[in-house]
This record gives sequence, C-alpha cells and structure tokens, in this order.
Amino acid sequence: MDKQTGRVAQRSRTRQAIVKAASRLLGRGERPSLDDVAAEAEVSRATAYRYFPGLDALLSEAAVDVLVPEPEVVLDGTAPRDPAARLALVDETFDHAVRQGEVALRLMLARILERSAMQGPGETPLRQNRRVPMIERALEPLGGQLGAGRKRLSHALAMIIGTEGFIALNDVVGLNEDEAREVRRWAIDALLSAALNDA
Repeated sequence: MDKQTGRVAQRSRTRQAIVKAASRLLGRGERPSLDDVAAEAEVSRATAYRYFPGLDALLSEAAVDVLVPEPEVVLDGTAPRDPAARLALVDETFDHAVRQGEVALRLMLARILERSAMQGPGETPLRQNRRVPMIERALEPLGGQLGAGRKRLSHALAMIIGTEGFIALNDVVGLNEDEAREVRRWAIDALLSAALNDA
C-alpha cells in the first residue's frame, strides 16, 4: 500500500469512527453536539470539525448508520451458507433500511452530492461504506474460489444493493416494491453466476 492509499484509508477510518460515535449517542436517545461526538469518538474537536463542519450533515448520516446493522449481525452463525441466499439477505437488509429511513437517506444524499461537486480527487470519502463489508462477508463461503474476480463482483454488487439501486428502480424506472426487489435479485444472481463462470 502506497502512502497516498494509506492516508485515504486512515481518513476513511477516522470518518467512520466519528459517524459510529454519533450513532451510539443517537442510539442512547441523546441529541449530541459536535463536541460530544468528538469526545465519544476520542478525536480532537478540530478533527471532528474537519470531517463534518456542520452538525446536521453528521447527524443525518449517523441516523442512517443506526438503520444498518453490522455485517456480523446480519450474517451470523445462523445465516445460510449458500452465497446467493446470503446476498439476498444483504439486499433485504439494505432494502428495509432504505425504506425505513428514506427521508433521512435522501437528505443525506443531497448534502453529499452538493459537497462532492467541490471535492478534489484523493480527499476524504464523503460517505461511509456500509454495503461492501456486508457483501464481502456474504461471499466468505466461496473462499478463494473467485480469485481476483471476487473484488470485482463485490464492487458490481455495490451498484445494485443499497440506496442508489433503490432510487434507480423506484424513481427512474417507476417500479413498485415487489417489482424492484425481483429485478435486484435477478441482477444479483446474474452477477454471481457470471463471476462463478469466470472463475
């Protein structure tokens, strides 16, 4: 890993720690200040302000974070071992979270799109990556079967599972909940099948 990649990864971890700290405070029923979040995340006040100059942006993202369980909760010891079934479980988890927190998600995306127009390459990621760790955990039963194709599959699935897939199928295509779920599952199965055929 080169220095630039390492710095980006470190900034991503710091940002994630701040969001998780805000999520914990919200989960306890508090309405925290940015200073409260910095203390909870064990970072300086200046660091918290560098990542989130506005409290509203942080709390809207933290509110979304509360809706998405950790990968080990969704894919625990009772989860199926079949990768297709595991990916369906991940898709259902994100679909439920998006529908439950749709207003907060849309507001968060609007803020992020506005900020991203001003951001240069290699700067701190504007969003926490929740879906890829869960997708990768879903693919664990395949072991090394996919080789280098596993990362490509994970990235391709991240385009379908989550908020953007929800918005594309609902807002752009105009599908109802059941139709959208059927199309996502078809696409997920098709990508998994293609990756297995290429392995």
